[in-house]
Amino acid sequence: MNSIISPSMYILSIGFLLSASLTTSSPIQQTSLIQCLSQHSIPLSTIYTPNNSSFTSVLESRAQLPRFTEPSVPKPELIFTPLSESHVQSAVICSKELGIHMRVRSGGHDLEGVSYVSRIESPFIVLDLTYLRSISVNINDNSAWVQVGATLGELYYRIAEKSNVHGFPAGICPTVGIGGHITGGGYGILLRKYGLAADNVIDAHIVDVSGRVLDRAAMGEDMFWAIRGGGGGSFGVILSWKIKLVAVPETVTVFSVTKPLDTKLLYRWQQVAHKFDENLHTRVLMRVTNTSERIVTTTYDGYFLGGADRLVQVMQESFPELGLTRKDYSETSWIHSTLFAYTIPLNTSLEFLLLRNTSSTSSEGKADFVREPIPESALEELRKRISKEDDPFIVWTAYGGMMNRIPEYETPFPHRKGTMYKFHYFTSWPKGDKNVAKHTSWIRSLYNYMTPYVSKFPRGAYVNYRDFDLGINKKGNTSVIQASVWGVKYFKGNFQRLVKVKTEVDPGNFFRHEQSIPPLVLKR
Repeated sequence: MNSIISPSMYILSIGFLLSASLTTSSPIQQTSLIQCLSQHSIPLSTIYTPNNSSFTSVLESRAQLPRFTEPSVPKPELIFTPLSESHVQSAVICSKELGIHMRVRSGGHDLEGVSYVSRIESPFIVLDLTYLRSISVNINDNSAWVQVGATLGELYYRIAEKSNVHGFPAGICPTVGIGGHITGGGYGILLRKYGLAADNVIDAHIVDVSGRVLDRAAMGEDMFWAIRGGGGGSFGVILSWKIKLVAVPETVTVFSVTKPLDTKLLYRWQQVAHKFDENLHTRVLMRVTNTSERIVTTTYDGYFLGGADRLVQVMQESFPELGLTRKDYSETSWIHSTLFAYTIPLNTSLEFLLLRNTSSTSSEGKADFVREPIPESALEELRKRISKEDDPFIVWTAYGGMMNRIPEYETPFPHRKGTMYKFHYFTSWPKGDKNVAKHTSWIRSLYNYMTPYVSKFPRGAYVNYRDFDLGINKKGNTSVIQASVWGVKYFKGNFQRLVKVKTEVDPGNFFRHEQSIPPLVLKR
């Protein structure tokens, strides 16, 4: 039954929110913002201030790294959870009109927390798009419209409901929000066959700085190019993506074999993995599996678009050194292979993909792109360094295939031809760990050690694995020259085109954060 709120009750409700806001007085003018939103017919139930009993639970509901919810970390003065696209328009119009700094959160997986934490500007608000999560799959034209609050797991599940021969080339973690994922590129087990998620977007809806909803035709090709890999939070608020579904066979074959680190074997994988049949994607997971003896192991994972008998032939021809036989392979479906990629057993219910769990651990990570095999001597040093950290993890993700054929300027994501694999290393720790400085020092030391062995001029980085050690923007003094230090690492030569687009669509730099794209000349 729908409840009806009388005018007097409505006024009292606004009064309660305003009085709660006044108890945390700040220049953000919470009262003015709430009044502006209410004038746009925004339900008060979608607005949370720190005095609201649900504020903390809403803030933490999609905060995937607990370290960004600790008491010492800046908190928003208000969280708004829009229920419709028009609500997002109202949020942009009101925030801009009142000069309020806004952060936009889709899935909350940002490694530096920029979607719900601001280190350079306070106070600020969070626009949380959790409830914009509809998914409409159209098998007839091989496409789907996905709102940005949906997760990758939800998208995969909805595709599989309609077809067992369609998929989408996006990430491995099912709780990642599709909104931010695509803005940085987005990769997964289909990247060697179909490229990145951003390579398979055919339209989008976005709210621009004027509060208008634009599709691809209305925004123009430059802006459409920029939002597919140029990083979130710079050009507008993405509402939804129209994605191209890709063909997958009824049978997908997977394998996973763990061995103590063998430097010769890992060196060989580096030589051949990027040259494999493009239907085969492999990765290597390096970690410590025996905490008492500190044994470093490597897990070789594979995902093949086809049957096991064919994969036996491919592996015998391309990588016999791994020593796999027919019994090491498991035939499954694409949708179940997405579970396997997340190290979930194949027989797990697909309902797992719909869960929206948050992590109980925090992490610090960095990424590199490798263009020449890392020598065995360096792999031995890696063994020593990994064994000294509590919970380290390195993921070696093979490139090649389609990634070699898409030009580096096709989207803002440039790390393509010539890249053998992506090297993602991080360390995790439980909530309340007192040795955070030790963990961050370890990851930075490892990053410095890897300098001679990774891409150069520039040393590449991946914007979906944001790294503030590369540099950040300054409040009120966003400099293209300063931003280019990290911008070139993420985007190479595409950074200048991103600046040009930013200057055209948001010259006043309303959409900004620590590593947003700056306009060439700031116009207030």
